[in-house]
Amino acid sequence: MNTDAQKIIEDATNIIIIQAENPDGDSLGSSLALEEILGDLGKNVSMYCPVEIPKYLRYATGWDRVTSDFDTSADIAIVVDTSADVLLTKVLETPGIRSFLESHEVLVIDHHMTGSTLTFSHTMLYEDAISTSEVIFNLSQSAGWSINTQAAEQLLLAQLSDSLGLSIQSVSPSSYRIAAALTELGAHVSTIEERRRQFMKKSPEILAYKGILLGRIEYFLEGSLAVVHIPFEDIQKYSDQYNPSVLVLDEMRLVEGVDIAVALKTYPDGKLTGKLRSNLPISEQVAGYFGGGGHKYAAGFRVYESYDKTLQELQDATEKALHEIV
Repeated sequence: MNTDAQKIIEDATNIIIIQAENPDGDSLGSSLALEEILGDLGKNVSMYCPVEIPKYLRYATGWDRVTSDFDTSADIAIVVDTSADVLLTKVLETPGIRSFLESHEVLVIDHHMTGSTLTFSHTMLYEDAISTSEVIFNLSQSAGWSINTQAAEQLLLAQLSDSLGLSIQSVSPSSYRIAAALTELGAHVSTIEERRRQFMKKSPEILAYKGILLGRIEYFLEGSLAVVHIPFEDIQKYSDQYNPSVLVLDEMRLVEGVDIAVALKTYPDGKLTGKLRSNLPISEQVAGYFGGGGHKYAAGFRVYESYDKTLQELQDATEKALHEIV
């Protein structure tokens, strides 16, 4: 499969890299690293995301080169960090993009365990890894492509982001070897973390809002499921400064007795999104109940259902996942 991906890339001149509508540290870092690596191969690379990069991710150098303008002159497209149609809805609904994807070579680079649900033809490059950046690193190594210092930093940033600093249970010896190799190429955890901490600083308003969210947490299934509701008015008011889900999810997960924490956001058009973080390897299974996906310990989904119905289904899905893991 690496050979197919290598050929697709090497045969192209103009390449567009696509992130889903829920960009995170892995998708952004992977995009920026590919821009560097493929640029050194002589490729013309553009980066596309249908939404603005959140402020809390802007510690990644070069984030402002990601645009919402889709370059239809590209020869191929590379989709990073997702193979789920539901996470590309805004991409596919933008005039001209679906027809581009249906008429051009598309390479999908991902590391999520769920199978592809994409509704256009594509070549899949998948590895069971903690981040898409690890898949890109391995592709570059097998293809003999050089990784400059900036690309190494972006790959390490992405790896650290998706693994909570190489601290989650699914981190493998291979992950540490990749981190060591990236460090040898000039990337440094301390540099990345210093910038990240600067961008993680909160205004007094956001800190006060965090207190409101903490007071809004509900517990179900004898305390094993923690849920917080983030309505659209909160999203409008605060998300430009800070992602409300990120404010509390990890602390919810660390409450005694909690096995899984979920932030539910509701929107005026009936859309509801869920972001999951768990202490047991059930996040992907629970998200999969709603057609979503992700990792064993971190996942997400999107549905068009009422909050009350989703909350009940979330309890059912969580109870089933907990029963199966015992």
